[in-house]
Amino acid sequence: MKRILLYALGTCGLLTAGIQQSAAQLMKEKNEFTRADSLRGYLSPLRTCYDIQYYHLDVKVDIDNKFISGSNLFRFKATTDFNRLQFDLFANLNVDKVVYKGKELSFTREHNAVFVEFPATIKKGTQEEFTVYYEGHPTEAVKAPWDGGFDWKKDSNGKPWVATACQGMGASVWWPNKDHQSDEVDSMLISIAVPKEVMNVSNGRLVKVEKMKDGYTKYHWKVANPINNYNVAINIGDYVHFKEKYKGEKGPLDIDYYILRENDTAEKKAHLQKNANQTLEAFEHWFGPYPFYEDGYKLVETYHTGMEHQSAIAYGNHYQNGYRGGDASGTGWGHKWDFIVVHESGHEWFGNNITSADLADMWIHESFTNYSEGLFIDYFYGKEASQAYAHGIRSGIQNDSPIQGPYHVNKEGSGDMYPKGGVMLNMIRTMIDNDEKWRNILRGLNSKFYHQQVDYTDIVNYVSQQSGLDLLKVFEQYVKHTAIPTLEIKQDPSGRILGRWISEVKGFHMPIHIGVKGQKRELIQLDQHFRPIKVAGLTKENIDIDTFNYYVGVLVE
Repeated sequence: MKRILLYALGTCGLLTAGIQQSAAQLMKEKNEFTRADSLRGYLSPLRTCYDIQYYHLDVKVDIDNKFISGSNLFRFKATTDFNRLQFDLFANLNVDKVVYKGKELSFTREHNAVFVEFPATIKKGTQEEFTVYYEGHPTEAVKAPWDGGFDWKKDSNGKPWVATACQGMGASVWWPNKDHQSDEVDSMLISIAVPKEVMNVSNGRLVKVEKMKDGYTKYHWKVANPINNYNVAINIGDYVHFKEKYKGEKGPLDIDYYILRENDTAEKKAHLQKNANQTLEAFEHWFGPYPFYEDGYKLVETYHTGMEHQSAIAYGNHYQNGYRGGDASGTGWGHKWDFIVVHESGHEWFGNNITSADLADMWIHESFTNYSEGLFIDYFYGKEASQAYAHGIRSGIQNDSPIQGPYHVNKEGSGDMYPKGGVMLNMIRTMIDNDEKWRNILRGLNSKFYHQQVDYTDIVNYVSQQSGLDLLKVFEQYVKHTAIPTLEIKQDPSGRILGRWISEVKGFHMPIHIGVKGQKRELIQLDQHFRPIKVAGLTKENIDIDTFNYYVGVLVE
């Protein structure tokens, strides 16, 4: 007869939304996919034929009518000979014309994809450009950022307060682009015209403010670093701007803050400055230099809770610690810092610097960034506090489906990519049992894959190689499957304590810390066959398994 000592399945947590704030619009159940999904998620030859190098997005926002109009210039390098390509724009927005060398091109539309015909073959290696002119009423977010599009609001003084948030749904919900994470534009200019009573804040650096004849003001923002389409953002409001310098690893880093005029108080400013400076200090320690020094670091106040918009992080946590005042871990450690500043800033390294090439691997963004919360705690409050936080967030794990999604259909995996992914990484750190090596792995990831797009194999192979542990089966179980492995313990007739893993992954093996209660645990290598656990004095009664840091089930026979 088998006796279950512990089965560490998560239960539905009341604060799960606090873990999933930055991309919850993505977490809609979907098991059947359409032609539209493939057009968006699949890299057909009509998309791989060109490498996007530069955009100039030039848009006027008519706030009263919730209407936008403008253009986007595509500058690209041909990767092969072609005379037809695809770009993306939601069907509710009208393409007025596509202009190439002063002449309009013919185009067709299918769902949210636009197919452009060129009059002659574009030769491999050549650089060309075309401009898309468009207009319409963009999708309105029902509850940004959980539901993507434009968020049209007013501040307490009645001034317009508008923002975009479109992760997962895609940037083509409001502007024309090659809407796939595998191809980040190298640089871009974002020019947004807004009514004169407000201003627009976007990514990068403000290079020009232009007064228009129609009473609008156009703000030009230059992005010098590669940027993912969904990170490109509009933030319109009656903003007050203040700034400072941070002494970072690569020298002085510009920090800019844009807050609503109604929140222009010394106390609220100090809250943001403290959290921003502490976050940069902790994450530069763990992950390496801030990845976008050329574009600076910004916090921009939004009505919605927050998003990791590169160099222009959306902030809507109301100048309080925790996530909307809550702590998903239930430990109290989450109440000591502003969740949105820390979490969304963590994405500057994991999500913005290192970007998954396919949305299926969005777990790379969210698992590492969820784990970054614990590392922030570790830096300021110690390792035990960090581990307590990681253990506490298990309450939000559903174990409903894998944290990796299906490829080529623009679909992410389960929302467990947040807490389960973070718990998995804390577990791997425990296996490595060398914090300096672990830190070097995290910094190495951000160095090796600097401003690059990656997939599951890139990350898994790098961590395994650099750790000196074969972690391929560990990642496979926790990322590609729903269940967690169970450690089965039994005693053989000679009195030896044996252990093995029960796992749906063929050939699964994983080390785990086991010892005698009251004594130091040892790292024991186990696989799917019963093996002796060679710890002196070990019995079924005094066995001590580290189930605090290892997210596993345990069966004792």
